[in-house]
Amino acid sequence: MAELTYPLGEGDRSRIAAQSGRKASQLTVADVRAGAVSAVDARVDPSTLHLQATFAEQAGNPQLAENLRRGAELALFADDDVLRFYDALRPGRSSEQELLAIAAELAAGGADRCAALVLEAREHYARRGLFG
Repeated sequence: MAELTYPLGEGDRSRIAAQSGRKASQLTVADVRAGAVSAVDARVDPSTLHLQATFAEQAGNPQLAENLRRGAELALFADDDVLRFYDALRPGRSSEQELLAIAAELAAGGADRCAALVLEAREHYARRGLFG
């Protein structure tokens, strides 16, 4: 296997996948123009985000790596759900019980890192009196 290089879009693109399973090397502008590329072909696969996280970690940026891993967890959720989670995390927008419910929903969907982040936010909001 060829050595993985950054950015992922240059060099061997066979390890970059869309959620449809199609590899980046299989997606062309001609396919887009012909209508042969669907919305799911444009959605990043969590494995690609994990590769990006590996690069970030190797470059000495563990915070970015963790954000990319959380993004990988969220990649499989519907866009409306991700926006709902984001909006709920804004200070004063949710009750403590609502954040607990979101954390449980995230955990049930396999997003353990994201669930832990919501629980951490809940603790900070409680300490600062930021519940809606």
